[in-house]
Amino acid sequence: MADPSSYRPKPGQIPDSPGVYKFRDEHGRVIYVGKAKSLRQRLSSYFQDLAGLHPRTRTMVTTAASVEWTVVATEVEALQLEYSWIKEFDPRFNVKYRDDKSYPYLAVTLNEEFPRVQVMRGAKKKGVRYFGPYAHAWAIRETVDLMLRVFPVRTCSAGVFKRSHQIGRPCLLGYIGKCSAPCVGRVSPGEHRELAEEFCDFMAGRTGAYIRRLERAMQDAAEEMEYEKAARLRDDIAALRHAMEKNAVVLADATDADLIAVAEDELEAAVQIFHVRGGRVRGQRGWVTDRVEAVDTAGLVEHALQQLYGEETGDAVPKEVLVPALPDPPAPVAEWLAARRGSRVDLRIPQRGDKKDLMATVQRNAQQALALHKTKRASDLTTRSRALEEIAEALGLDSAPLRVECFDISHLQGQDVVASMVVFEDGLPRKSEYRRFQIKSFEGQDDVRSMHEVVGRRFRRYLQEKQKTGEWEVADAPDAADAAEESARDDNGRPKRFAYPPQLVVVDGGKPQVAAARRALDELGVADVAVCGLAKRLEEVWLPDEDDPVVLPRTSEGLYLLQRVRDEAHRFAITYQRSKRAKAIKAGPLDAVPGLGEARKQTLIKHFGSVKRLRAATVEQICEVPGIGRKTAESIIATLARTAPPAPAVNTATGEIMDEG
Repeated sequence: MADPSSYRPKPGQIPDSPGVYKFRDEHGRVIYVGKAKSLRQRLSSYFQDLAGLHPRTRTMVTTAASVEWTVVATEVEALQLEYSWIKEFDPRFNVKYRDDKSYPYLAVTLNEEFPRVQVMRGAKKKGVRYFGPYAHAWAIRETVDLMLRVFPVRTCSAGVFKRSHQIGRPCLLGYIGKCSAPCVGRVSPGEHRELAEEFCDFMAGRTGAYIRRLERAMQDAAEEMEYEKAARLRDDIAALRHAMEKNAVVLADATDADLIAVAEDELEAAVQIFHVRGGRVRGQRGWVTDRVEAVDTAGLVEHALQQLYGEETGDAVPKEVLVPALPDPPAPVAEWLAARRGSRVDLRIPQRGDKKDLMATVQRNAQQALALHKTKRASDLTTRSRALEEIAEALGLDSAPLRVECFDISHLQGQDVVASMVVFEDGLPRKSEYRRFQIKSFEGQDDVRSMHEVVGRRFRRYLQEKQKTGEWEVADAPDAADAAEESARDDNGRPKRFAYPPQLVVVDGGKPQVAAARRALDELGVADVAVCGLAKRLEEVWLPDEDDPVVLPRTSEGLYLLQRVRDEAHRFAITYQRSKRAKAIKAGPLDAVPGLGEARKQTLIKHFGSVKRLRAATVEQICEVPGIGRKTAESIIATLARTAPPAPAVNTATGEIMDEG
């Protein structure tokens, strides 16, 4: 535990201006990011008597080892920089909302020549128009199915579209009137784009004028006694009305707004958002967060606004944002939202009428979401804590191992020897920090020697980072490969490879593997990391220099967590080993041709039909293949001559000579 006075800035050193600040721990990792109208006043508040600080703030300042800041011109710039740093560094003491699911959107790919309507999840792409989010993908598909009879926009994948274009025949949707079939030229690119834009206008809420236009066209068709056309228009109107009914009207004045509500207790907070477009609820989403930061409701709202609109621009930011509490101060946030939208955004608390009633509904949803989350997580959180305590007690550790790293070796009969490192923090996998290794120092199968190499490489790179700060002296000089990897890492606080030590190293194996891992740590002078091994046969826990294993009860939560860690390392190693083996199996004679990429290899095989026919081809014949020049053709012939099979393969059962390729 650090003393905040040890890194407190000197009096007068902190500027009295807006800015953003970062607290770092002893390993240089950013653990908290904040902004302030006055850096001097805000930072000074962290260095008062510890007894007067909020418990969460006290934990943060005693975990930190340094503080730094960046001065900006305005509070809006501070807000933007704070969001960027939180996204970049993922600080452990900042409020971070966890989306409870990946919400689907209805997307129209206006960036393509023939726009496509589809369901999309994940990061938004430039040039794509999004509607939603929706609670379920099937709700999007139902809506789209109703609207395709009126707006027959393409919904097929690129592969299906290309295939239909090649054979000159549309897919089933083209035959039943739910696609205008641009793939076979029934409509021009311009006509199809106009259909897609009309679809977007309707989804954006401009429904009344379009339906009135259809009604007039239906009446005109009836007067002209074109009854089939009138009936078709009547069915189109009914389909559109049915699609509209799926989103009930909640605000009569056709408001475009997002309503944000927060439910909170001492430990966690839940945020619910209703997206209202054209007076109708078009989407709903929710987040949950641990309250690791001492922040009130207004602060939670500000963090939610940052996460919700930090990547959005234009109409994705609505004209009106209704919240339960205004950020303090509200003006910079409103200005930031307006900059992202490109026009004014009204940020306010609803006081009366339909908007206040709808906000109460959103608030009830937030409370229910928090209650459901706590019900799901209560047993899981308790179990993880108990598991870590049991491991600490069984292994004689001073405290619970909050960061555990596990290593496993994998190979196939001594070939393609690889290793994996998985990381668990607070009993949960941290997949972004998983690593994999190829065994470099020797050939063949030797799990003990492999474990020694991998653990040594992992901690040598950690010590290299410590050497930069002058905290450690490296026992062994790094090899060239390690030095190259080290030079590729950042010095500005971004997550680095192997930069943070664990409290516990687990190896997949028994006494020999544990001894190898401990020896690797001792050679590097690392004495503050515990080591244990989990032998799979009897699930015994082995410790260095102990003749007998530690036997945990089969019902032990600590044993179950160690098994999860070990099995995850085994899975990760096996996956890597299999991928390497698959690449080796797919390798062929053309892989040895220098400068010949995958696309040109496929073109050659397609042109000649097989490697055998390619071997028999002349330089001139190979030069006829698009993209192949004379120099490349000569290289291909020379390489294939070197790799020619000594004799034809023979089927021993039938005596048949097997053709190559």
